[in-house]
Amino acid sequence: MVRCSPVPIRNHAAVADGNRPAHYRRREPERTVLYQVVKDNLPTFLAEARERSEHSFGLPRFVERELERYLECGLLCHGFARVRCDDCGHEALVPLSCKNRGVCPSCTTRRMHDTAAHLVDRVLPRAPYRQWVLSLPRRVRFLLARDASLLGQVLRIFLRAVFAWQRRRARSRGIRGQCGSVTWVQRFGGHLNLNVHFHALVPDGVFARAADGGLRICEIDPPGDEDVAALTRHIVRRIRALLDFDPDRADDTPADTLGAAQATAVMARLAADGDDDGHAGQRQSAFLEGFSLHAGTHVAADDRLGLERLARYAGRPPLALSRLTLTPAGMIAYRLKRPRRRGAPELVLTPLEFLGRLATQIPPPRRHLTRFHGVFAPNAAGRAEIVPPAPPSTNDESSTSFPTPARVPATILARLLDWAALLARVFAIDVLRCSECGGRRRVLAFLTDPAVVAKILVHLGLPIQPPPVAPARASPPEEAPW
Repeated sequence: MVRCSPVPIRNHAAVADGNRPAHYRRREPERTVLYQVVKDNLPTFLAEARERSEHSFGLPRFVERELERYLECGLLCHGFARVRCDDCGHEALVPLSCKNRGVCPSCTTRRMHDTAAHLVDRVLPRAPYRQWVLSLPRRVRFLLARDASLLGQVLRIFLRAVFAWQRRRARSRGIRGQCGSVTWVQRFGGHLNLNVHFHALVPDGVFARAADGGLRICEIDPPGDEDVAALTRHIVRRIRALLDFDPDRADDTPADTLGAAQATAVMARLAADGDDDGHAGQRQSAFLEGFSLHAGTHVAADDRLGLERLARYAGRPPLALSRLTLTPAGMIAYRLKRPRRRGAPELVLTPLEFLGRLATQIPPPRRHLTRFHGVFAPNAAGRAEIVPPAPPSTNDESSTSFPTPARVPATILARLLDWAALLARVFAIDVLRCSECGGRRRVLAFLTDPAVVAKILVHLGLPIQPPPVAPARASPPEEAPW
């Protein structure tokens, strides 16, 4: 049986029972903009990439595949879960997802909620936490976007500096302990630009042995402005030494189409606003030679809901659908969360420029976006002593009540939330609640065989073919994203 996570239905592929809540319908126009832009311009975008590449290879296959799979996400003709109410016999079809990590808003949002819930329920013990954010100069962002091994080295420099500062602060009080962190690698900025940076969630203390032999959190004083400035100087010195060790590192990789798009996306905000940083001038932050370190966000030990919100923020998707609109001239308008210092409060791009920005946000395959270090590492000694116990699993599906503004009780399968609980956390939809009688539905099967899927859809009078994708067309050279 195929275990896939269902996603919301777009307006061209309805659920068999046709009963969707009102906020589903409100989200459809926003969702349609992104889907329509990709559907109408993806073949043109990929064709131009192949024409401009040196060997006619175009973009890497993982980029093309992710954009293509997004067009299949949430369509009944590509597979679905069949659910039935045991009380009244009413059935519904829930489509499957593409599970992409960079473009699909539904799948990235599901991954955000899943990761945050797993961390709070299964990994992070009750302790105060602080978010450390390291931003990098544009030259370094480009190198890290191109070289995954270099990204790992820079991240280790950052975390070792923070851990060393914590251990020194603890030793000044006569405490010797271990540090830990959960870090998210983000590749995007607020202007849809390529901005590789790190969000690290670090306990405000060290884990030391107590009198009973167990590991306990020993809190330390929060960092001051001088501490953050000293850490920034140390991190900048170490990263510059790493890059100076091999100054021609970027030139070893031949120029390609994705590299040209990444270079354009890295410099996007610089052309509009100048070289500034959002954390400059704030407390518990420092800005030096294009590097920025911020440590002003803190969560108390008993604020587990705030901790989950912070984890969701650190792992959020690169694109906010509510700020995406299509202008009458066919341009893509993206409303900025922080308006530019000089200019309009929205970013206006051609469809090909917009797809070029999206392509740079797609992470390379087999590279983790959420990383565990120190005592939270999978094989760390003592990790089992500090992680919270697993929540009790329940088979009573009626425990998930809706609407629920905060955390939703869910069944834990292995380490992941089950697909119905994920839909509950992300979209506040109980897909296992019958729309006819209010009873509980159960999953009959996950169907992906094209012949079986087509037979069922024909019987229900639903389309068996996806919406047609526009063919490649010639576009003016000034529209190219590179």
